[in-house]
Amino acid sequence: MVLSMNKKNLFPSPPGSICHLLLLLVIIPLRTLGLVRLPPNVTIPAVFVFGDSIMDTGNNNNNLKTEARCNFPPYGEDLEGGGMPTGRFSNGKVPSDFVVEELGIKQLLPPYLDPNLQPTDLVTGVCFASGGAGYDPLTSKLASAIHFDSQIEMFKDYIGKLRGVVGEERAEYIIENSLYLVVMGSNDISNTYFLSHVRQLEYDVPAYTDLLLRLASTYFKEIYELGARRIGVFSTPPIGCVPFQRTVAGGITRHCVDKINDACKLFNAKLPNALDSLNRNLPDSRFVFIDVYNPLLDVIVNYPKYGYKIEDRGCCGTGKIEVTFLCTQLQPTCPNVLDHVFWDSFHPTQSVYKKLVASVLQKYIQPLSV
Repeated sequence: MVLSMNKKNLFPSPPGSICHLLLLLVIIPLRTLGLVRLPPNVTIPAVFVFGDSIMDTGNNNNNLKTEARCNFPPYGEDLEGGGMPTGRFSNGKVPSDFVVEELGIKQLLPPYLDPNLQPTDLVTGVCFASGGAGYDPLTSKLASAIHFDSQIEMFKDYIGKLRGVVGEERAEYIIENSLYLVVMGSNDISNTYFLSHVRQLEYDVPAYTDLLLRLASTYFKEIYELGARRIGVFSTPPIGCVPFQRTVAGGITRHCVDKINDACKLFNAKLPNALDSLNRNLPDSRFVFIDVYNPLLDVIVNYPKYGYKIEDRGCCGTGKIEVTFLCTQLQPTCPNVLDHVFWDSFHPTQSVYKKLVASVLQKYIQPLSV
């Protein structure tokens, strides 16, 4: 896939007097008031995210081949700073943003392909995720998303630019000590396997999850070889319970689709062993399995406990089928988004993301930091 990047506009050469100011900002970046406490003597200078629409903060805006874009209303209507649609698949922030906020790094994690990205943005991290992507190359091809291979190429490009901004020694420190998050697998299981049925011609569910693990392990090794050490890998969520799947395959009662959730649980059960193998074979690596399946399922099943009223429909349109180009300003939105677990038929609301990220980081920051 050819990625559209205007490098001249991305990193203009500043005048000499501004260079010094930028250098100071690079060395001492402004940070937010973080809520997650790191272990003593531990610093996480930046966050980098690889993944799909759960984490994409706008990279697909410049990918005109895909329909997996949401840089239009009502997406982003509750985003800080004016409610602008930025390409985030939510009514506001997505997990990428809440992670950097909780860690006290910055308020939003910018997409790497943002044409307005500044050199100072590089120092504290960027997002490489692309809506529609997966571990399986076919998944990204079907959605015309930025595949994991291309996301890694973007990371390589990033490293070169970071060295140009802060120098070799500081760049090495940032790369080695930063937090890396990977969120993929949902589109592989939901779309490539169950919706399109393409992979069902070659694999049963156990064999397909094995394929995903082999592919994922290869990508994780590539990130490690580029210098990453603290790598958190998210489980797949209970995608059989998202409104779209309930509508398409949940029967007249629109119940959670067990066969899809079972595939997710099988993949999730195998993933920790794959990560343990990497930790044994790659010196100084800290690959950590992050369970989001059970925390999100608990929100969906026990939604009143978390303050929600509707768990089986999104806020956009009917809430049963609308997502991306079907969820536009021509479609009405719900009276109160805070009543809903889901924003559209695939993606949770900003409120749910905030609750999940806060609890997940508290649980996993220790093993990611040692």
